[in-house]
Amino acid sequence: MHTDFTPRHISRLTRNTLALILAGGRGSRLKQLTLWRAKPAVPFGGKFRIIDFVLSNCVNSGIRQIGLITQYKAHSLLLHVQKGWSFLRGEFGEFVELLPAQQRIESSWYAGTADAVYQNLDIIRSHGPEFVVILAGDHIYKMDYGPMIAYHVSREADLTVGCIEVPVDQAKGFGIMSVDDEQRITCFTEKPECPQCIPGKPDKALASMGIYVFDTGFLFEQLLADADNPESSHDFGHDIIPSVIGNHRVFAYPFYASGDGVHKEAYWRDVGTVDAYWLANQELIGVSPELNLYDEEWPIWTYQEQLPPAKFVFDDDDRRGMAVDSMVSGGCIISGACIRHSLLFSHVRVNSYSEVTDSVVLPDVVIGQRCRIHRAIIDKGCRIPDGMQIGMDADEDRRRFYVSEQGVVLVTPEMLGQKLHYVR
Repeated sequence: MHTDFTPRHISRLTRNTLALILAGGRGSRLKQLTLWRAKPAVPFGGKFRIIDFVLSNCVNSGIRQIGLITQYKAHSLLLHVQKGWSFLRGEFGEFVELLPAQQRIESSWYAGTADAVYQNLDIIRSHGPEFVVILAGDHIYKMDYGPMIAYHVSREADLTVGCIEVPVDQAKGFGIMSVDDEQRITCFTEKPECPQCIPGKPDKALASMGIYVFDTGFLFEQLLADADNPESSHDFGHDIIPSVIGNHRVFAYPFYASGDGVHKEAYWRDVGTVDAYWLANQELIGVSPELNLYDEEWPIWTYQEQLPPAKFVFDDDDRRGMAVDSMVSGGCIISGACIRHSLLFSHVRVNSYSEVTDSVVLPDVVIGQRCRIHRAIIDKGCRIPDGMQIGMDADEDRRRFYVSEQGVVLVTPEMLGQKLHYVR
């Protein structure tokens, strides 16, 4: 059993690893934000897409053979990846390969996460990786996968599952596991009604991050067996993992952030609801956010549109272009308006006498004069009419827009009677 891996050894492991990113989900809990785009394509953090975080993790970890498995309304996702991730060099064996549902093996669309990988077995086999890392394409976090692969090898594991502690009251939406003293998984239940807590931590449960490291041969065996099982839903969490725990070496890999010589809880967000999405973006505005977008040692790569700098104009007592405790992206013009504790994506214009607070404004939005917007998400391309108030009257907001459980107002062009997508 190997227990000591140098950076050189880890580099060899990552070079022999193929990453498969599952990016085909609709993300229906994000409501109208995913009406015309897959969840991994949803903008995040001012200039990024959600998919950029897992792709950046791969590249920064030294994994440069990547397959992106897509299905639901993938056009904007594919366009973004083609524009922003074409810098990998094929002559060096590097690639981001786009794998839309093609009915290569079955005459059907992807039936589940395991089926999505199974239907691309011939492509995986052609690359000949030693390890395959299965990743979810819709989470926000920074993680070096190299140490996890080394951990997998050191345990002589067949399968290793990345895990993180979550509050028990939020655990119903995750795969929840129990482990022994050696971190070997003894039980795994996908989205249980009554999640099991961690011994000694009654308020915490051990949840899957949707990160799996497989020995390639073992992955093939399990996918072929699962495909032949008519009772299976062909999903890693529901079917594959529970079926292999008893007879194979399946381990949990706890995800921690190291600092000051101690382990601490790492940053990882499932931005799967409107409230979670709004909060994760709002967290970035803080003085010292947990997710550091300014980390030069672990950059988040994306497609960088060429835009002029943000501009703030007018300095009159009643009309001052200003932003306080906010993040404002390139191409924005704040024209005699006030922005407070908000995040503005690229190419947003806010006109005179308007006020935007505690809000997330996606790209290409124009906000008219004398508008008041509070605790809102304004979707890409919206044109907010002069004088409109959003987030001030909950009853009025519910008649026009979507209002979340925690009172965040989601506004899309369709809700304003503005059509960006014509279907006939």
